[in-house]
Amino acid sequence: MNFTIKANIVDIENKKIFYGELQIDNGKIIAINELENQKKDAPFILPGFIDAHVHIESSMLVPSEFAKLAVVHGTIATISDPHEIANVCGFQGVEYMIENGKTVPFKFYFGAPSCVPATDFETAGASLNAKEVDTLLAKEEINYLSEMMNFPGVLHHNEEVEAKINSAKIYNKPIDGHAPALRGEDAKKYIEAGISTDHECFTKEEALEKLQYGMKILIREGSAAKNFEALIDLLNDYENEMMFCSDDKHPDSLVKGHINDLCKRAVAKNIDVFKVLKAVCINPVKHYNMKVGLLKAGDSADFIVVNDLINFEVIKTFINGILVAENGISKIDAPKAALINNFNCSKKQVSDFLFKKNNDEKIIAIEALDGQLITNKILIAPKNKNDFYVSDVKKDILKIAVVNRYKDAPVAIGFIKNFGLKKGAIASSVTHDSHNMIAVGADDESICNAVNLIIENKGGISCVDKNKKAILPLPVAGLMSNEDGYAIAEKYTQIDKAAKDFGSKLSAPFMTLSFMALLVIPHVKLSDLGLFDGDEFKLI
Repeated sequence: MNFTIKANIVDIENKKIFYGELQIDNGKIIAINELENQKKDAPFILPGFIDAHVHIESSMLVPSEFAKLAVVHGTIATISDPHEIANVCGFQGVEYMIENGKTVPFKFYFGAPSCVPATDFETAGASLNAKEVDTLLAKEEINYLSEMMNFPGVLHHNEEVEAKINSAKIYNKPIDGHAPALRGEDAKKYIEAGISTDHECFTKEEALEKLQYGMKILIREGSAAKNFEALIDLLNDYENEMMFCSDDKHPDSLVKGHINDLCKRAVAKNIDVFKVLKAVCINPVKHYNMKVGLLKAGDSADFIVVNDLINFEVIKTFINGILVAENGISKIDAPKAALINNFNCSKKQVSDFLFKKNNDEKIIAIEALDGQLITNKILIAPKNKNDFYVSDVKKDILKIAVVNRYKDAPVAIGFIKNFGLKKGAIASSVTHDSHNMIAVGADDESICNAVNLIIENKGGISCVDKNKKAILPLPVAGLMSNEDGYAIAEKYTQIDKAAKDFGSKLSAPFMTLSFMALLVIPHVKLSDLGLFDGDEFKLI
């Protein structure tokens, strides 16, 4: 198919805008012609947006359905780490994501998960050793070694870790980092090992230090972790070393916007539009060697048309010359995806969630922080009822539990502050990174019922009290639905509202809950094996 399109053409690298014409033939840009008759009110053509680090699984959608929603906002490609499904289904899970992504006209660039399981202090459903990671990296469809969360392993020359890093170097594929709060000589050693990016910087000072050591920094703004405000000013001085990403984005949020929203916010802060567009359109393509067009003659016809360079309202999205979205309507028709799963535990009893009183006056608990993955370690005097510790709704100190989904095992129980539930419980089988079940609630019966509802459906997120039982089933690895993306976004909106009606003041209670077992983020979390100190990296 060949066609021409006229608009104001944005040449990002030369920092130039001109009225012109693209000539497209057989999915390629064969010519770009500057035209004499300027039309200042014409829309703008620019390369498509790229999410430089995302776990597709966190959208609760299979890749094909994620693409359906993302293209509406001008996203044409993602750097996707499939370690969520890898922790559940292993090598087969990664292959599932690759094959499903091929069913739609969207450019998914998957990595080889480097840390499956993420730690030895939790029970995952699968593992990927150095040999399996090498096999993945040898594949053409695998473009990089995804986030190396085991930074202690890098610093202390762990044999398996070094083997994975060396494989990436042999295949000349970039190595992504994950090193929250790593500073000084340790950060320098980590980067010198070959780690090229980090999306976990919480402060400008941390990001600046890593930039100066030669690392590329990703500005992350997802449904739970939000670092845009802390880091965006660095783009003024480091336009070639920065990218934008969402990391984890729930379906309701993806319906509303994606990388386009970050462009709008950055320009509103008076950051040069060319610097913003370089971070979202150019830098990921060059860093990850992506086969994505950069609006040059001979490139793939991957581009978007936007109303202006202020609001970035997307009019049309083209991938390989195919119109995949127009005026807010997706033109991707994704086939129904197959199911894959790993869910092998039986239903629980209320007695499984009892916490026997001990002799300590105070115990360690988790303090959740809205908009952050890090947590605080606090000391609490739990509420005592008949020699058992129970949730204290008045003080907002609630019981939290992690339930092994891969086999029948004792339930791990702790306490958490800031979830705000006044009644009932919420639960999820999306629990980074091992994806056991996690629940928080105002009473043991509701916690048990919320967990059992997930077990009945072999995956999902649930919201339960004495009068309500709601679940969004996630039958693909207990992480994703294979239903229509927009329908899932609507169902998620409803269950998210139910959690907030129960009293939660968190902006994304289910997303925050899903990270309360992520041991590689300080300071204290709960795995299926118990409470974990993220600073000392050991079970408490």
